[in-house]
Amino acid sequence: MRLYAAALVGLALTISGCASDRHAPPFAQKPYEAFSRTNAVAIAMDEWRLFGMRVDDNDDAGYVQTNATMAERQPGLWQRIGEYWWEGLNAGDPDNAWTGKHNAQGQVFPVAVNGQYAWSAAFISYVMRTAGAGKNFPYSADHAHYINYAARAAKGEIPNPLLIAEDPKTYAPRLGDLVCLGRGHARSLSFADLPTVDVFPAHCSIVVAGAADQISVIGGNVEDAVTMTHVPTNHSGLVGPPWFVVLRVMYLR
Repeated sequence: MRLYAAALVGLALTISGCASDRHAPPFAQKPYEAFSRTNAVAIAMDEWRLFGMRVDDNDDAGYVQTNATMAERQPGLWQRIGEYWWEGLNAGDPDNAWTGKHNAQGQVFPVAVNGQYAWSAAFISYVMRTAGAGKNFPYSADHAHYINYAARAAKGEIPNPLLIAEDPKTYAPRLGDLVCLGRGHARSLSFADLPTVDVFPAHCSIVVAGAADQISVIGGNVEDAVTMTHVPTNHSGLVGPPWFVVLRVMYLR
């Protein structure tokens, strides 16, 4: 009986330990390779190509949301966004059953409420998980969750953090880092305001290339697609407003 009971306990612990990772494929759970900026950038670039290599340097100027114009609602792409939700978020998160046009019940939601299903943070979470960030990354449907995590890490409140918030006035983002801005009422947020008590609307993109006077970043849910944006930098490689924080990603290589 003791051996049987011990086996049951061991099985329960195994199931419990796997539960938090069951949305990750085996190569990301283990992971097969060390968490690296090379893999993260490559994954983001591949998703960008899948969505037609869109570039938006004019902040959605002229873009109108309709069923026909929204990439996230097109065959093959709404399913891919469903994978961002499923693999990017943890098991048990109610949002992980969404797609680019369906709610958790499989019903198509109206274009008018599209903002309630914003998937840009799910995209970043997907990139980080599949790149091998592991179970301790702060995966979330809200950018504010991992921005605040990184801000607490910068204050020394989180041991061995996977993200550290850096002031864009003094830190030049590197390949694989995340650059973030506030949205709506949070546009007035500054680096000094972090961490915040409440969740706030935000957007983060991953840095995929750099040049003498700009960096290229890729984000999800920009014009309802995975889209590249070119962000100007100064002679020191620093970005300016509206980007108010850079999240330094602690890759292993």
